[in-house]
Amino acid sequence: MLERIYPMGYIDVTSFEFFRTDELLRERRAVSPEMALRLARLFGNSPEFWLNAQRSVDLWTAAQSIKKEVDRIKPLHAA
Repeated sequence: MLERIYPMGYIDVTSFEFFRTDELLRERRAVSPEMALRLARLFGNSPEFWLNAQRSVDLWTAAQSIKKEVDRIKPLHAA
């Protein structure tokens, strides 16, 4: 069995896709639903946790990239 030592202990690298995890940590890949299921199983939480975390990152990134455009939008007011 191939194993590596990580902060959470020994992990069988054949049962988890570490190349994807490395890309996630280096912010080269987003959390997909499939990866969310794997991470949830590994860490004992829910896939929704991981997808919500990704959604928060995506929203923050979008807000930063179009901040000036959004600031120029005048809100509608109810009559």
